[in-house]
Amino acid sequence: MSESYVFYDGKIVDESEVTISIRSKAFNYGLGCFEGIRAYWDEDEKQLYGFRLKDHYVRLLQSAKSFNLNIPYSVDELCKFTVELLKKNQFKQTVYIRPVVFDGGTNLNPTLSDAEPKFLIYCQPLGKFAGKEELSVCISSWRRLEDNMLPPRTKPTAAYLNSALASLEANQSGYDEALFLTGSGHVCEGPGENVFIVKKGQLITPPPSDNILEGITRDLVIRLGREELGIDVVERSIARTELYASDEIFFSGTAMEVTPIVKVDNRIVGTGKQGEVYKKIKELFFGLTTGKNPKYVKYCTPVY
Repeated sequence: MSESYVFYDGKIVDESEVTISIRSKAFNYGLGCFEGIRAYWDEDEKQLYGFRLKDHYVRLLQSAKSFNLNIPYSVDELCKFTVELLKKNQFKQTVYIRPVVFDGGTNLNPTLSDAEPKFLIYCQPLGKFAGKEELSVCISSWRRLEDNMLPPRTKPTAAYLNSALASLEANQSGYDEALFLTGSGHVCEGPGENVFIVKKGQLITPPPSDNILEGITRDLVIRLGREELGIDVVERSIARTELYASDEIFFSGTAMEVTPIVKVDNRIVGTGKQGEVYKKIKELFFGLTTGKNPKYVKYCTPVY
């Protein structure tokens, strides 16, 4: 493995120096939460921009608080640590950033009442996460966890076994990705992505009450639809069969960015090609990740 630096225990260290006990509650029980953040490289300016760092760290601290995993850092400090870490690694390409808050306690009891919070950040280069320009998905037989079980809005590490099972089922059945339904049978989200449909001129996405992660990219897509495209954006429950009758469907997420879905359960979506609304959203999205759009420049934190 090439030299890699991480942030751990309050300082930047070589990744090889970090060890976590096999008795750790994070390893044994998944007691933790995390964030996914991107930093976008601008080749023309030779500049790396952390994208919506503050928004991600606000959500991380809220998640950690929910689990009694409070860490002694402010949002501004976490942003500062991240910029320093990116500089130390000398990244000159688009990067994925993974901050993790976890219970480092080693006693056997799976409780958070005596939590020993630990915090780390690691990074890795990441281009197109999906690996494809268009996706086929299936409705998973696995149901999404509900908010009063293991709240998806908090990005708990343990909840991603639910995601992994859905993705495994989809992949083994020949699909690129899965879509969850809620317990009541409404469309929820993908294993790591929010979902949007376009129907009768409206851009529609499930509401937070349908057990979704309140995605930061989702929030941006809603804003772009309303403010830049003038589209009627609606947050409401979506029935499974509405997917089959949609004009367009696409995923949104930090890793996934915005990626179109052209087939659901072997049914062609719309024309079977990338839709016009998706294309406009994609153009707007990638036009603002490196600080070139003055209206959204506050989202971009220069590293160098």
